[in-house]
Amino acid sequence: MPVRNAQAVWNGTLREGSGAMKYGAYEGKYTFASRFENGEGTNPEELVGAANAGCFSMFLSAMLTKEGFKPIKIATTAKVHIEDGPTITTIELDSTADVPDLTDAKLQEIAAVAKANCPVSKALASVNIKLNIKLV
Repeated sequence: MPVRNAQAVWNGTLREGSGAMKYGAYEGKYTFASRFENGEGTNPEELVGAANAGCFSMFLSAMLTKEGFKPIKIATTAKVHIEDGPTITTIELDSTADVPDLTDAKLQEIAAVAKANCPVSKALASVNIKLNIKLV
């Protein structure tokens, strides 16, 4: 399996400084305000959320396919909660699945396993990951 790479640079003090994160074709700037307030830019928590949403969607697709279903589309958003500490306490995954011939009960069953076992969720085992998924 390949090794994935990312990099980050921070310049200056915590409140007045700024930085940039890069992986693949993505590069984003971040500041204290973009991380702990509502400032412009990105932050590590958004990248964690994107990683979890992407991993879960792909893993769920693989599991559904293995069960004999043919997913058309799985769309997932992640809300990452960061609280005093600072600590990432919760990630809320909201997902929709367009999968012919799949019942809601079967979707819930398979999605729960996918949430617990996708590689990013496993890496985030100390975080409470909540899942809300529905068929479309």
